Amino acid sequence: MTEMTVSETRRIVYDDGAVRGFVWASVFWGLVGLLVGLLIALQLSFPVLNFDTSFLTFSRLRPLHTNAVIFALVGNMMFAGIYYSTQRLLKTRMASDLLTKVHLWGWQLIILGAALTLPFGITQSKEYAELEWFLDIGVVLVWVAFAVNFFWTLAIRNEKNLYVAIWFYISTILTIAVLYIVNNLALPVTGTKSYGAFGGAQDALTQWWYGHNAVAFFLTTPILGIMYYFLPKAAGRPVFSYRLSIVHFWALVFIYIWAGPHHLLNTALPDWAQSLGMLFSLMLWAPSWGGMLNGLLTLRGAWHKVRTDPVLKFFVAGVTFYGMSTFEGPLLSIKSVSALGHYTDWIIGHVHSGALGWNGFMAAGMFYWLVPRLFGTKLHSTKLADFHFWIGMMGILLYVASMWVSGISQGLMWRAETAEGALQYPEWNEILNSQQMMYITRSIGGGLFVLGWLMMVVNLVFTAMAGKRTNVEVEVTVMKPIAREAVPGAWSLIKSRPVIVAIVGMVAATMFGMPNIGLAVVGLMMLLAIIAFVAGMLYNSTAKGQHRWHEYIEQRPLAFSVLTLVAILVGGVYELLPGIVTDKEVPLAANGQRCVEPYTALELTGRDLYVREGCYVCHSQMIRPFRSEFLRYGPPSRLEESMWDHPFQWGSKRTGPDLARVGLKYGASWHWDHMFDPRAVSQESIMPAYPWLYDNVAESGIAADKMRVLKKLGVPYTDEQIQSAEADYRTQADQVVADLAQNGKTDAAADREIVALIAYLLRLGRNLEPADGTRSASIEGGK
Repeated sequence: MTEMTVSETRRIVYDDGAVRGFVWASVFWGLVGLLVGLLIALQLSFPVLNFDTSFLTFSRLRPLHTNAVIFALVGNMMFAGIYYSTQRLLKTRMASDLLTKVHLWGWQLIILGAALTLPFGITQSKEYAELEWFLDIGVVLVWVAFAVNFFWTLAIRNEKNLYVAIWFYISTILTIAVLYIVNNLALPVTGTKSYGAFGGAQDALTQWWYGHNAVAFFLTTPILGIMYYFLPKAAGRPVFSYRLSIVHFWALVFIYIWAGPHHLLNTALPDWAQSLGMLFSLMLWAPSWGGMLNGLLTLRGAWHKVRTDPVLKFFVAGVTFYGMSTFEGPLLSIKSVSALGHYTDWIIGHVHSGALGWNGFMAAGMFYWLVPRLFGTKLHSTKLADFHFWIGMMGILLYVASMWVSGISQGLMWRAETAEGALQYPEWNEILNSQQMMYITRSIGGGLFVLGWLMMVVNLVFTAMAGKRTNVEVEVTVMKPIAREAVPGAWSLIKSRPVIVAIVGMVAATMFGMPNIGLAVVGLMMLLAIIAFVAGMLYNSTAKGQHRWHEYIEQRPLAFSVLTLVAILVGGVYELLPGIVTDKEVPLAANGQRCVEPYTALELTGRDLYVREGCYVCHSQMIRPFRSEFLRYGPPSRLEESMWDHPFQWGSKRTGPDLARVGLKYGASWHWDHMFDPRAVSQESIMPAYPWLYDNVAESGIAADKMRVLKKLGVPYTDEQIQSAEADYRTQADQVVADLAQNGKTDAAADREIVALIAYLLRLGRNLEPADGTRSASIEGGK
């Protein structure tokens, strides 16, 4: 055994001021995000609530709602929990008060920036990554400040071993940095406009590699770390199984990163990528439920406390919702289930069971536990907290159940056919409005959740007013070894036998997981990789009676961080590299002309207006290879049709119909009437009107700059096209205006935004290959 001697006793004052700041920020921004969510839910039943105002439309407010809930409510809650628990687990104050303040106030400025840009259409139109390039730079700088402060604190810690919560924090910091930087690579056009580095299928794959893992490593892993700290504290019990927490962590971190393509099932994405995402999504069942059971079984011997303690009520319900969400997610990743549920309200219900049930309830439980301690007093009202729990629970159940019913009904009605083989429900609004009762129920459920949140705000404010701000001061005894056994260094641990075994398993999985190998072999090798990886983590690399390998690595933050980074990079590189490095080959007709031409200056301007107005929020541009979709929309979409799209517009929700072939269905005058007053065209439409498009002058002067940037990104614009962009813009706009005039729209002006948008909508569906079917053999690293 190692002999220890007391080196010194240090008095440490924890920085709880930052924790208080993040708590109040989460409570405030959370209320804002929830109220915006309630408004947009009501807009789906009462379109008048769009107020014919650009910055209040559903399509512009929904990204604000999602960003506020993810990055403001959960983000600030996560930082509060990390700062509070890290200092106590490492027995030291955060390394830099300055970096802590930069993190706290920098993050709030970014959230404020999102609130001042997204409603005004300044967006990249990527889900969970809508912020434009100048805000992205701010996010990266603030995240770097957070990371430096965190790892610096690890370096000066007074506790040698890293507790399981710290493992999850490390994985969050490293993975989010990789995800955010790669997915948001872009070239600016103006101060508020940029184009992403990836386009078409490459962009789709990169975006959902990011989008899926933002859920994993921003909404899941840090909250699991918080669960591992605060749940045992609240229950007064140790974590159920240390060994299970090891398996939970490494399996989750390694598997999660591969599962992004399950958001693109049944699309034009190559089958191998879809199957890979589905396979790893199904594997996620095991580690996810292992973590849930580890949390719930921690309450063994303390279940009686749940009856009287609202904190434990929220934690138990939150962990249970985590289990439900992580069961439903892999279920939805099965191709046949996805065929029914994708694009429907079922996905909305799934997302909100996690966001409200898992994240929302874990946040409430943590706040009820934290705030009394941060202000040296007792919770103002336990009964009010209990009432919050039950009314919030009722709200979540109404919300999720209504979306399950609505989503499954939509999926069945979309595909329903008559005995003659025609669509049974050809009218889109007939299907949509048949779900209005479920939409009203969803709004009631959301309203109840907001009401519960307001109760919490009142309870926490009165609790804070009853006490005073306190910073905990503790004495820490620092132990120094005087006869210490040899502990391997970071590099020795990284190249040790467990890591080598794990790497061999991962390399074998990669070799046998190439697209031309059978899925049975792929599945077998991936499973062997996971077994090898987990076995390596638990491998006893020393003689009996001495430390296990994992106990060593817990003492080496550098080695631990490197191995975590390797675990997440393996899946990311394998998933993204084929599509990124393969050159795009443009399909050619028999006469040598391209089948897919880039957008004209006018169409490109219209496409950017489509993005600005958030049309992607409600409309997809991806026809799946199903008979019902062929009958409703036309031939299935192909990869090359969107190869010049920066960003891609395949969509993730169909509140309105798919638009991939809309240019072949309606003329300019129909779009003119529909955008001005949707209910004049279809009485049951819930789409907002866009009257400002008829008054605003389009930014035609920067079309050439846009084309110049896109050329750098691989779009095949010629120098002649760029030089003549403004003249070509006017010529095509005049043609659209002439078409409108022939149909009685004599007040159309060529310089208005609506003309550019109509030109883009008329283009959709015209990127079809020639009649002879000539095509390239390889498209974007696909088949």
